[in-house]
Amino acid sequence: MAAKRPQIASEIPFWVAFNRIPGLGSVRYQALLSRFGSLSEAWRATRSELKEAGLIDSVVRNIVAGRAAIEPEAEMERLEVAGIRPLTWDDPGYPAILREIDDAPPLIHVRGEIREADALSVAVVGTRKPTPYGKQAAEELAHQLSANGVCIVSGLARGIDGIAHRAALAAGGRTLAVLACGLDITYPPEHKRLAEEIVERGAVISEQPLGTEPRGDFFPRRNRILSGLSLGVLLVEGGKKSGGLITANCALDQGRDVFAVPGSIFSSQSQGTNLKIGKGEAKLVQRVEDILEELNLTMIPEQLEMQELVPATDTEAEVLRYITKDPVHIDAVCRESGLPAAAVSSVLAMMELKGLVREIGSKSYVRAREAREEYAASGGG
Repeated sequence: MAAKRPQIASEIPFWVAFNRIPGLGSVRYQALLSRFGSLSEAWRATRSELKEAGLIDSVVRNIVAGRAAIEPEAEMERLEVAGIRPLTWDDPGYPAILREIDDAPPLIHVRGEIREADALSVAVVGTRKPTPYGKQAAEELAHQLSANGVCIVSGLARGIDGIAHRAALAAGGRTLAVLACGLDITYPPEHKRLAEEIVERGAVISEQPLGTEPRGDFFPRRNRILSGLSLGVLLVEGGKKSGGLITANCALDQGRDVFAVPGSIFSSQSQGTNLKIGKGEAKLVQRVEDILEELNLTMIPEQLEMQELVPATDTEAEVLRYITKDPVHIDAVCRESGLPAAAVSSVLAMMELKGLVREIGSKSYVRAREAREEYAASGGG
C-alpha cells in the first residue's frame, strides 16, 4: 500500500522519467523516496548513493543509462501533446481504491477522467472468444450494473472486455479501460473507436510509458490494476488458462470479491469459471442482484421499476411464445420457432438468468410464474 504525501508539480516530470526505466517497481520507488526524500534528488544521485538506497547493480545501471537518454521535461511535453495526464501515488486524483493494494503502480497514465464516484466499480472480464451465451451474459450484466450506477472496468480486449465496455456505454454509464501498452497505442487496433468513446465517458489507463508495445508479461501486471480499481471482479466465461482467471486471482490476493457466471460443463470456455465456483473462490451469479447485494449496494428504484419480466429482444419473445406452464423440450422450441439450436440454447440460458423461464431438467423448460403474469399483463401472451 502506497503512502500518500503532498504532491509537488515540479516533481512529476521525474516520476514520469523514472517510469521509463526498466526494473523499477513500487518497492524500489519507496526505497528511493525513503533514501532521497524526492525523485528529483534521486535523479541526481551518484551510483554509490543509489546503491546505498538498496538498489541492485542492474537497476543502478539502468538508472544511470536512463538519465543519459531521458529528459524529464521532454517526457512531460510528450504526454501533454497526447492529451495524457500522469497521476502519481501522491496525486489527489490517483484512485484511492487502487492505492490500497500492495503493489499499486507508482504512476499511471490517464486519457479521459477518473472520478471519485468511479470507485463504485466492478471489473468484467473473460474469454476473448465467448460463446453466444457468454456474450449475452456479459452484455446483460454489464448493462444492468452500469444502469445501477456501477462503473465498469475492463481491459479493452476482444471478446468479453469489449462487450462489457460497450454495454456500459449503451446504458449511459461510465467505464474504465486498462491497457498493457502505452496509451499512444491501441490494442487491439480494431478497438480504436471504442477507446475514443471510453475517453469521452470514462478513461483509458496504463502504467506503461508511451511507445510501449503490448507484451505477454505486461498483461498479468495490467490485470492487478483491473482488480485494484474494482470492488469486485465478475468472470464471464474463461478456460483453465484464461487471463480472466489471473484477474480473479489478483482480486482474491487483494481481498476483493470475485463473482462468476456458471456455464455448461461441456464448454471449455466455462471450465475456469465453473472451477472457481466449485472451489468456493467465486460467488455464483445468476442475476445482477447477486452482485449488488454482495457489495452491499441496492438497485436504483427506477431500475427496479424498469426490470419487468418481459422479453428484451425479438428472439426472446419468439422463444418465449413456445414456453408454457407445462414442460417444453428445447428440441420442440427449435422445431416450432425455426431458430438454430445454438441460438435457442443461448436465449433460454439468458432468460433463465433473468427469471423468465426455468429449466426443470433434461433440457425441458417452463415459464416462470412471475414471467407468466407480467408477460400476460403486457399483452405478450
